Amino acid sequence: MADGETGQGAPGGTAADFAEAVRKLPGDRRRIVAVSGAPGSGKSTFADWLAEELCRDGEGSAAVLPMDGFHFDDLVLNARGHRARKGAPHTFDTGGLAATLARLSADDGCEVAVPVFDRAIEIARAGARIIGPQIRTVVIEGNYLLLDDPAWTPLRRFFDLTAMLDVPEETLRRRLTERWVGFGFSGEALEAKLSGNDLINMRIVLEKSVAPDMWIA
Repeated sequence: MADGETGQGAPGGTAADFAEAVRKLPGDRRRIVAVSGAPGSGKSTFADWLAEELCRDGEGSAAVLPMDGFHFDDLVLNARGHRARKGAPHTFDTGGLAATLARLSADDGCEVAVPVFDRAIEIARAGARIIGPQIRTVVIEGNYLLLDDPAWTPLRRFFDLTAMLDVPEETLRRRLTERWVGFGFSGEALEAKLSGNDLINMRIVLEKSVAPDMWIA
């Protein structure tokens, strides 16, 4: 993957193809694999499947690290006037994420406690997941992991392999609408969630991410 190269300039493949590519990575140290994609692309589902697949076929234990756990708390977002754009690139603690990736990459035999976002309360829970030394592959998933942006670019040095989920915009829009309807939003409130935030973030991911190692259809 070439830093700063945006667009479709990478090979395409299936979920199985990417799992096989992960298996071929050197096994002498912990591997960190990044799964990116626009909001509504199915990153969490894919990352969970990949981790389960790697654990099942004898490739060693794997665990998922969700990028969403690094949301700034609402107290911070409210103070900065950013609450309405929660989920946008500037509403994440990229420094904290980089520090966590550095600890995981060190592979020093210590446990690493990581935060997990609780969608029921829209707040990240600190130390909600433990990644122990037995975890040999960490699958990190999130919208902006491949973003060509000064705050996000430093993260890529930790990634051994990257994937971007390739989902049509029409499908993304439908999934995002269904997500907020499921949370009870409708009318103007629904439109505010979509046009005022989610669809903006979708365009950012689609237009400003560097090419992954593999596009997943």
